[in-house]
Amino acid sequence: MDFDTVKGLVEADMQAVNRVIHEQIQSGVPTIPAMGAYLINAGGKRLRPIILLLAARMGGERGPRPIPLAAVVEFIHSATLLHDDVVDGSELRRNHATANQLWGNAAAVLVGDFLYARSFEMMVEDGDMRIMATMAEATSVISQGEVAQLENADDPDLDAEAYFAVIAAKTAKLFEAAARIGAIVNAMEPEQELALARYGSLVGVAFQLMDDALDYQAEAATMGKNPGDDLVDGKATLPYIVAMQRARPQDREVLRAALGDDRREHLPAVLEIIARTGAIDYTLQSARERAEAAVDCLRHFGPGPERDALEFLARFSVQREY
Repeated sequence: MDFDTVKGLVEADMQAVNRVIHEQIQSGVPTIPAMGAYLINAGGKRLRPIILLLAARMGGERGPRPIPLAAVVEFIHSATLLHDDVVDGSELRRNHATANQLWGNAAAVLVGDFLYARSFEMMVEDGDMRIMATMAEATSVISQGEVAQLENADDPDLDAEAYFAVIAAKTAKLFEAAARIGAIVNAMEPEQELALARYGSLVGVAFQLMDDALDYQAEAATMGKNPGDDLVDGKATLPYIVAMQRARPQDREVLRAALGDDRREHLPAVLEIIARTGAIDYTLQSARERAEAAVDCLRHFGPGPERDALEFLARFSVQREY
């Protein structure tokens, strides 16, 4: 199986999701549909809505109900990207200028707020309180994770426990919610719902670990953003944390300085230290372990193409180059 095969399984559904997205970003305020369309059309793997659709179809749901819910998940994700790019001062995402570069920070924040609000309008239309509760909790946890990451910025002594708490909140929680909603629309048994939620959370953590490794490895043309952006933003991700633990004392001073002024100047030295300490390999292995744990969660379900696709996506999250 490959990613194109996975997309083929849900191609009709995703086309319907895209139609819902474009319908729901319409507004009499021109900036909203313009920025919304720019963000949605800028690319991306759409893993979260795909996971929701696959989970729902694996449970036997063949009707249209999951379609707007998948759009909701994509709206929440897009809103977090808009806000993240403002907070980080990002200029590039997926090889395109960020929305805040084109429309300004204030507009990006406000359109992100619109996407959150529209998402909850759509969930009210669905009418399932458990789905609303799941997404309400997810958005709350994501916001707390973002604030925690902001509080942790520029801290060279950040430990792995604090790092994993942040990524479980700001990244993995929406993956978890997407998978759980797929279970809820099918009224699955509690054990299966919990298994899908755990699957989503583990895939989200693995995905973020891979992102953090790629940030120190990939080229801008591949990643769609500048290499070393995490360091420049003051984020001590797992490769940095492991390097701090393993590095020689003099190298630790270099790593500390890299979270001070002129951060991009320090990047070549940081890359060399991270490579020498095996921090990237450690991060990649941590990602693979979580991906395999996610695959193991699917043992609660019978064989079928949707389960195969979910297994593939778990492993794809740590095998990608972008």
